[in-house]
Amino acid sequence: MKKILIFAVLLAVLIAPSCKKEYLQTQPTNQVSLEEVFSTTTNATAVLNGIYSYMFTRTTTTTTNAQGKPGVGGILLGIDFMGEDLHQAAATWFTSTGEGNYQAPRIDTHPSNLYYYRTFYRMINNANYLLEYIDAATGSDADKNRIKAEAYTIRAYAYSYLVQFYGTRYNAAAKPNNQLAVPLVLTVADVAKPRVSVEQIYTQIISDLDKAIALNLTAKVNKTHADVWVAKGLRARVALTMQDYPNAIKYAKEVIDGGKYPLMSQADYQSGFNNNSLSEFMWCAMPTTEQGDTFGSFYAQIAYNANTTYMRGTPKMINSALYNQISPTDVRKKMWEPAPTAANFPLPTTAFTRRNYMSRKFSVKTVGDPSLGDTPWMRSAEMHLILAEAYARSTQDGLAQAALFALVSKRDLSAVQSTNIGTALVDEIMVNRRVELWGEGFRYLDLKRLNLPLDRTIANVPNYISTSVAEVTSIPAGDVRFLFLIPRDEINANPNIGPQNP
Repeated sequence: MKKILIFAVLLAVLIAPSCKKEYLQTQPTNQVSLEEVFSTTTNATAVLNGIYSYMFTRTTTTTTNAQGKPGVGGILLGIDFMGEDLHQAAATWFTSTGEGNYQAPRIDTHPSNLYYYRTFYRMINNANYLLEYIDAATGSDADKNRIKAEAYTIRAYAYSYLVQFYGTRYNAAAKPNNQLAVPLVLTVADVAKPRVSVEQIYTQIISDLDKAIALNLTAKVNKTHADVWVAKGLRARVALTMQDYPNAIKYAKEVIDGGKYPLMSQADYQSGFNNNSLSEFMWCAMPTTEQGDTFGSFYAQIAYNANTTYMRGTPKMINSALYNQISPTDVRKKMWEPAPTAANFPLPTTAFTRRNYMSRKFSVKTVGDPSLGDTPWMRSAEMHLILAEAYARSTQDGLAQAALFALVSKRDLSAVQSTNIGTALVDEIMVNRRVELWGEGFRYLDLKRLNLPLDRTIANVPNYISTSVAEVTSIPAGDVRFLFLIPRDEINANPNIGPQNP
């Protein structure tokens, strides 16, 4: 698709595609050959670490203004602002970054659109290099298998977002899903590839995850790295998206029954969602203070006590209609404050603004650091919700009730198991999903996969002042606005890309 440059920076090696105008004519002192980069599993591990670092790094180029886009975390925030549950009093995420007003998806030159596309394809390109060269590297078979397992999981993860952004929703009742998605790039030699079908992308995602699972990587250095449980969790997530409920049940249950990532205590639940040591964090970014980005990190965008200009003046809020559905005895009720005061919602300084229904779910990790935290990419709570939803949508109401109660009973010590069945049970599960995963990047994807409308006319959404945002108070189910346009840069660089999305 574009030329590839390889740079070694200290111990982290990241392979990134450059624009044609950016490639170097001569080899600089900090550029190394492919043979050297992949000569050993130690070097290949440095490439793998570079991918993970890239996943939480804010990158800016002349063509992509990534202010407020801290890697994957910035994308997850952006797509949550495309829903109706996460909002704020100022219009920043709804105008200049283009998600909330649905400009970014529908303008092929929009910087946010290009950022999404570029971020995930860079991850894919790096994973492809690892998968192609690792067998010839010097090192143990165990290390080679570890690197392969993680590379397969990363590639599947990246494609799972690209296919949902740039392809129409997967419909299990309309197989094969021949609608166009994105190019399928699987080797380092793949350039200028045409778009392939949604079905083909999902087939590849499943293939990659099945390979990762078969390698059975049970040990990892830290939670930034993917293991077999992350691969199974992603397999469950993808199966739910495909309405493949038997496999959603199978893999979500395997993660839960594996017991490695138990649900948090109520005390931990109120600790700020910022620390990899939390038991249900399966996969997360773990930036150090040196790697932190004071004004562009995930927590700089959403932590209630992040000491940044943006957060001091723009607290994040929940849709009051959703908040009002949370039981008074549920610990999740404490994650937002309907009427904050100095007494019930203390803030670091008087420069911080209070807004009704503001969030305290996310806080900074370290006192004194304005915006550092470990960003969750996958939590085991999601597995419980996948299991409950998959049971309910396959008419196994009793099992769905029990699966939901396994989660809710941890959040609400006074809870009793639901007696709802059918549509009422599905609705109850979805309310819990919206509450539990608020701010973690799921709502837009749920609206799209379930073919639901966007409705911002209910309760206190929107409560920001913006003419352009007010025009997007509702979007019908299946509307073309849920579909991202292919970025113009890709169309210009790839003569084989095929037709633009409608």
